[in-house]
Amino acid sequence: MTAGTLTPPAAAPLRAGKRYPVSLVIGLVGLGFILLLAIVAPMIWGSAAEAGSGDLRTGPSAEHWFGTDSQGRDVLIRTLVATRLTLIMGVIATGIAVVLGGLIGALLVVSGNRVRWFGARAIDLWLALPPIIVALAVTAIFRPNEVTVVIAIGIAFSPQFARLTNNLASSVGAKDFVVTAHLLGVPGPTVLFRHVIPNIASPVLVLTSVCLSTSIITMSGLSFIGLGVQPPAIDWGQLLASGLRDIYQNPSGAIAPSLAIVLTGLSASLIGDGFVALSEPRRIQPRARKVVRAAAPAVPVEINAASTLAAATAAGRAPALDVRDLRVQVGQSGEGAQLVRGISLTVGAGEIVGLVGESGSGKSITAMTAAQLLPPELAWDAASLDVASHALSSSSVPPTALALDLGIVFQDPSSCFNPARKLGAQLTESIRVHKKVPKQEAERLAIQKLREARVTEPELRMRQYPHELSGGMRQRAMIAMALITTPKLLIADEPTTALDVTVQADVLRLIKQINRDHDMAVLLISHDIDVIAAMCDRVYVMYRGEIIEHLTAAQLRDREVTQPYTEKLLAASASTALEGAVYRANANGGSPA
Repeated sequence: MTAGTLTPPAAAPLRAGKRYPVSLVIGLVGLGFILLLAIVAPMIWGSAAEAGSGDLRTGPSAEHWFGTDSQGRDVLIRTLVATRLTLIMGVIATGIAVVLGGLIGALLVVSGNRVRWFGARAIDLWLALPPIIVALAVTAIFRPNEVTVVIAIGIAFSPQFARLTNNLASSVGAKDFVVTAHLLGVPGPTVLFRHVIPNIASPVLVLTSVCLSTSIITMSGLSFIGLGVQPPAIDWGQLLASGLRDIYQNPSGAIAPSLAIVLTGLSASLIGDGFVALSEPRRIQPRARKVVRAAAPAVPVEINAASTLAAATAAGRAPALDVRDLRVQVGQSGEGAQLVRGISLTVGAGEIVGLVGESGSGKSITAMTAAQLLPPELAWDAASLDVASHALSSSSVPPTALALDLGIVFQDPSSCFNPARKLGAQLTESIRVHKKVPKQEAERLAIQKLREARVTEPELRMRQYPHELSGGMRQRAMIAMALITTPKLLIADEPTTALDVTVQADVLRLIKQINRDHDMAVLLISHDIDVIAAMCDRVYVMYRGEIIEHLTAAQLRDREVTQPYTEKLLAASASTALEGAVYRANANGGSPA
């Protein structure tokens, strides 16, 4: 066996800079410019905005870019000065909506079922009314002025925040970490500010930016019809109404306040879109990365196995799994924690390849990336990622490809089966949906796969619910479900963790037998290095998101390793009855001794 070297990637690649969504950058620049005008315009042009001239209702000129109004005042200067009051009112109205709506939504979460039901129906009715109608009703009842307009708009938009806060807080409040915090005696306010609010803040921020835009537009509409800001105070809506009254004498008089309203609303909306992109990083498709490697030369890692691709490819067939330079990180910006750091591995057709390492080393994340089952908050990138001859980096891969060519066996079948559906419906679902197999034929195939998985009385099991089976039977049923489409690759992610030692040996023998009978490639993930050594043809050792060693199973069993971490794994392991049973299974062709 020849030896080679593998140069691992630098531990912390340096990126050219954090990538923000373009919409967020444009929105922040636009709103920042408007905010600057709101601060400086009244100080510079405050008196000029009230100073009239003899030029009444004149059109655009070098002195007055947007002309003058009915009293000879410069329209552009008055628009700039009105920015401060308009923004202040919009921000306060949005703040009232956020606080009032958030308080109502939070109170409904902690209320009884009856109060929660009536509260939800009241919010539904409230939302059915357009905000402008609610604001009109409030300002018509009370005296129209700045305070009334702000309160009216805050009340009009508060049900949107009440609905959002209620839904999000109810969802987060049922999470395990919140329930655990309550059980540990963490005070309610601490749970609220430490666990609940941070997990609902992103959607609320998005709605807040949109609400700011809509509030300014609504407020301008009220002022336009005379129910908003009253003279001598000025805002954009009042200036727009004045410009439209004089439109035949000065057609440009309405353009300046209209542009101000549109640009402010557009900037706030772009900020909202940017927040959405930041909170859902996978919505942004990864661009080709420009990675600046650390200047220090990498230290080569000795590999006591033949070339990965040559060892993995049998009889000229394409590998079932081929991963090159895979990276998985939290978020899309490039500065989140890297969970997988530039790993490469290959599983040849008909091979059993092991991926071993301690908990948290990145084994399951690597497998879930190949299966395209990563949670939304994680993003991946790779030079290439081919699963069953499907290049996942290509947009041409059909959505059903992995459903037919990839099977997965998870750690705990109890959490993977639907407890409300019988096993038969769950086992036949994939071939009925993706292959359009008739119901009777699908049930026949499912019973056949259950027999292959050594499930007793398969016809009876098809009519049972998952809870009616023992742990070992549920795991065998999951293996049968993974095999029903005859996949090219089977990913077994800690398939025996939740089982006792005797059942573990049976399940491992079954996986070995399936590999031999169907010539199916298997990626076996485990933290038990003895099981990996007994089951696999080749082994990858993973540590802190990197593959640090690649060995044949014989080298691993003979302790021919070079990495201290692998030596520690071997030293920590002990010969068990499970290892002996698996070795005997291999020696006897998959049958117990």
